[in-house]
Amino acid sequence: MSQISNTPEAFVDTAARPETRGIELIGDAARHGRARDLVLVWAAPGVSILNFTIGATLILLGLEIWQAIGVILAASLLWVLPGVIAASGPAAGTSGSVVTRAMYGILGNRLFVAFVGWFIGAVFLSLTWLASSFMGADLLRRLGVDDPVWVPIGVTLVVSTVTVVVAIFGHGLILRAYPAMAAVLFVVFLLVTAFILPTVDWSYANPEPLEGTALLSSLSIGFTILASTPLSFINSPDIARYLPRSTKPSHIAAATALGGAVPFIVFTSVGVLLATGLSESAFEIGLDAALFELLPVWLAPILVVGVVVNTIALNAMTTYTSSMALQAIGFRLRRIPAAIIVGIVGTALTIYLVLSSSLLEAANLMLQFLVIVSGPAMAIFVVDVLLRRYAYDGVDLFDDRRGGRFWYTGGWSIPGLAALFAGGATTAACLATDVWVGPVAQATGFVDLSVPAGMLVAGTIYAVLLRTPLAKEGRP
Repeated sequence: MSQISNTPEAFVDTAARPETRGIELIGDAARHGRARDLVLVWAAPGVSILNFTIGATLILLGLEIWQAIGVILAASLLWVLPGVIAASGPAAGTSGSVVTRAMYGILGNRLFVAFVGWFIGAVFLSLTWLASSFMGADLLRRLGVDDPVWVPIGVTLVVSTVTVVVAIFGHGLILRAYPAMAAVLFVVFLLVTAFILPTVDWSYANPEPLEGTALLSSLSIGFTILASTPLSFINSPDIARYLPRSTKPSHIAAATALGGAVPFIVFTSVGVLLATGLSESAFEIGLDAALFELLPVWLAPILVVGVVVNTIALNAMTTYTSSMALQAIGFRLRRIPAAIIVGIVGTALTIYLVLSSSLLEAANLMLQFLVIVSGPAMAIFVVDVLLRRYAYDGVDLFDDRRGGRFWYTGGWSIPGLAALFAGGATTAACLATDVWVGPVAQATGFVDLSVPAGMLVAGTIYAVLLRTPLAKEGRP
């Protein structure tokens, strides 16, 4: 079934009205914008308190400052991957959750989007809402409002409601509001950084420097935690899909990667420096509370506002793209009701985490497990984009009849699904977390090779099988 609307009036992409377009194809007459607009759109979600948390984790893993910065720079290179796949949105004229039908088949893609796309969305919705809940609750506690249950729940409900409203207004509001949000966030977080720097122990050294396998283990675990962020943005085509078809893929890739990588590098590095000046007791009370102790009284509320703004920026984008994922699964929902459902699910998971864990524990554990699905999925998407050279036909992608180009074998693509499961299994076998250590990680002394191994296996298997009779139709 073709879902094309060439008339701009049919789906108005404006900040002043809710966006009713979901996964429907975008005709050339409705395309607009420039690739460089994406830089600040991706920067706003990237200026995050989670960067401080993840950076501090690298010091807790036993790394020296220069080693931690090196791992951050290495992981930041992975931001190229969301950039590469982002141009598939304008090429196909639809959501990335529809483009992946080329990789998994019409029916197989429903399974992929339901479990992989939704898992990634749920993790980031809950983690970022969790950060704002902890910090908002801590600020209110200092002001005398101190209920350990209802205060964080209340903060979560307020922030999630605003987030869903932004997601309902959609792409037009995101495109126009996010540059201003990025500017505000950079000012707030740079101001916080200015008060962190005097506390930094520039001569910091681990009392028991890591060597050999122990050092490789900490470096690799840190890389896995960091890599989960860029690898999770398999939704990048959704944000770029309104760009004119003639926009160069290299420009889209550069703008997306730059917008994500710069705040990632800067503020995760600040998190590393922050940890060098904190005592062990500071980590016991929570990184969010310890950070408040370093700031003047007037700056703490401003930081909380910044955290909330960043949370809204990241989660509105996630809710927006997840609402289209619901449509791609096959639910007969318009995009706006789908966005509301996504918000309710994310809010429920956040409230559970608020009542059961600390920010540092939840962030590290969930980010490590995230790569089991995000790494192989990203590798397959990138390989498909490179092999097809962005030659995605939106009409074919919406042809869900038997015998259609992407029907493959009974609606399932054997190459895509085999590569995804093999890559996921390899990732899990090489993963090293507090609650799960795969057999490969055990054999190597807790060296975590999950990201490179899982992506290499998934990408290689997909590229090979796509050229065999197993691929049936739909080959590049």
